[in-house]
Amino acid sequence: MSTATSAPTQPTLISLLRGSGAAIRLFDMGRRINKLSAEQFERIEQQHLPYPHPFLHQAWLGLLIWHPKHQQQNAIWFLKLPLDEQGYLVQAARDDLVARLLQNALASQQGLMREDALKDNPFAFKPDQEKMAVFHALAAQATGQCASSWYEEAQRYLHGQLEASHWTQLALQGLADFVVRLEQAGNAEALVERIAQLPAQPLASIATLLEHVTPPRPVAEALAQRLARALSEPDTSAALVAALLRGLSNAADEPFKQRQVLQVLATDYALDAEVIVAIATRCTSTLQAPEVLLPFLERLAQGGAGQAGFSRVLADLMFMPALRALIMQALRNPQRSERLSAAIGEMFGQGFSRPH
Repeated sequence: MSTATSAPTQPTLISLLRGSGAAIRLFDMGRRINKLSAEQFERIEQQHLPYPHPFLHQAWLGLLIWHPKHQQQNAIWFLKLPLDEQGYLVQAARDDLVARLLQNALASQQGLMREDALKDNPFAFKPDQEKMAVFHALAAQATGQCASSWYEEAQRYLHGQLEASHWTQLALQGLADFVVRLEQAGNAEALVERIAQLPAQPLASIATLLEHVTPPRPVAEALAQRLARALSEPDTSAALVAALLRGLSNAADEPFKQRQVLQVLATDYALDAEVIVAIATRCTSTLQAPEVLLPFLERLAQGGAGQAGFSRVLADLMFMPALRALIMQALRNPQRSERLSAAIGEMFGQGFSRPH
C-alpha cells in the first residue's frame, strides 16, 4: 500500500510579501478604514480567526508595500477576498490569489511584488475617492512622508483663515490629510470652532472623512450639536444627516453615539435610504444595544427602500458575528410592529414572523 505524501503548504500572502523583502502595512477598506496588523491577518489567512470587519460578505484590504532598498518597487494594492458563511477567508480564493502573485513575481526580473502584479487580477478593486484620499493620507503618515501639497490650504480654511465660500477650491486629499492630522498644529481645536459655521457641503465632506479616525471628544460634541441643529431646521438634506452620523460613528463613547442614532431614528430622516444605510454600515457597534437595534429595524421596515432594501441590509448585518444573535432576538420581540413582522415574514417565511 502506498502512502500519500502531503502537498507542499501554500504560502500565505503575508509570508509571500515578507519573502520579497517588503515592509507591509494593512488596512481594512470595507465599511471604514481600519488598521490591521500583519500578524492578525496571517492568523486570518490560516483560518485561526474570522475576518473582523466583513462587508458584503467579503474582506476588503488595502496593502501598503515598500522596499527600503528598492523604493521604485513600492506599491499599493487593493484586494477583496470572499468570506464563507462563518466569516472566514475562502481558502481556494486566497490560494488562487497567491498563485497569481507568485507567477507575476517569477515573471519579473527581480522577483519583487510590483504595483502591476495585480494587472487583470480578479481580486483587485479600486476604492472610492474618499477612501483613496484617506488611505494616501494614512500611508504618508505611516511612512514618515509629508502631507500632500493640498494640506496647507485645507488647514488654512479649517483654521478660519479663508472665507467660508472658499471651500469650492479645496481638494479632497487636503481635507483627508487634515483629518488624519487632527492631533497636530491645533487642528482639532480649530475644527471644533469651525464646525458650527461650515456650509453644508464642506461639512458633509469633513464628516464623512472623520468616520475613518476616532474623533477627539470635543470634535464629536461639535458634530452632535450640528446634528441636533440640522434635525431642527426644515431645509436640512438627508445627505447631511447621513454624513454627520458617519462623522460620529467612530467616536469612542458608545452611550453618546447611541443618543445620536436614537435622535435620528425618532425623525422621518430615518426613512431615507442614505440615512438608514449610514447607520447600518457605520454604526454597527451602536446597533449592538437592544434599545437602538429594535427602533432601527422598525425604521428599516418602514423605509423607502422597500422589502428589497430591508432584506439586503439585514442580510449584510446578520453576517457580522457580533450582531447575528442580537438581530434574531430582536426579530422575535413580541413588541415589534405589524409592519416589521410583515417584512420579517417576507424575508424568512411567515412561520418565523409569528410571535414566539
